[in-house]
Amino acid sequence: MNPVAVVTGGAGAIGGAIVTALEKAGHTVEVLDRTGDPPVNLAQADDVQAAAARVLDAHGRCDVLVHAAAAFDRAALQDLDVTTWRHVQAVNVESALWLSQAFAPGMAERGFGRIVFVVSDTVWEPPAPDLLAYIASKAALIGVGRTLARALGRDGITVNCVAPGLTPTPAAVADTPPEAFAQVQARQAIDRPLRPDDVAAAVAFLVTDAAGAVSGQTLCVDGGLILR
Repeated sequence: MNPVAVVTGGAGAIGGAIVTALEKAGHTVEVLDRTGDPPVNLAQADDVQAAAARVLDAHGRCDVLVHAAAAFDRAALQDLDVTTWRHVQAVNVESALWLSQAFAPGMAERGFGRIVFVVSDTVWEPPAPDLLAYIASKAALIGVGRTLARALGRDGITVNCVAPGLTPTPAAVADTPPEAFAQVQARQAIDRPLRPDDVAAAVAFLVTDAAGAVSGQTLCVDGGLILR
């Protein structure tokens, strides 16, 4: 039986690369995305929980959870409102919690599980004040990952984060000045543009048996921009 993986945001560039990598590794992949079939509104807890139930009804299990979806609503402190803040936290943090809550018991029962949260290297070096809600959500997700790593490790479940750098996906290109990509690349230890496949490769490793002793960690996949 193929392991079952659930990937949020699997219709995006990085999420799609993760889906492809996991399928190549032999996983049966379920995508939870607002453009999926059926669409899933990750900002709504009821929708997220219903999607998790559909996965379990269809497959009876989830072995791997990858949370790659993200809301990028932008507003600096003086412009931030409650609706924007709560939407970003709901998509980026809370949906990961509800999915982990739904799938972790089955993982624990089988003695194996892999949870990976896609975060961001902007947590260590915020590039713009209007990314306040986004960066705060990614920092919170790292905290969730560390806490769950301790809470679930005895049950054979690892929990890690992968932090991409500035990757020229269609969404990033549409929302970022062209010169920003060159400026960031010039500061990387590795002098080349980042690719969605870079992130997918890191995720694909973390969900294998070979990464069974890795948990509670955040792996920066940013060409050596952030050195920790």
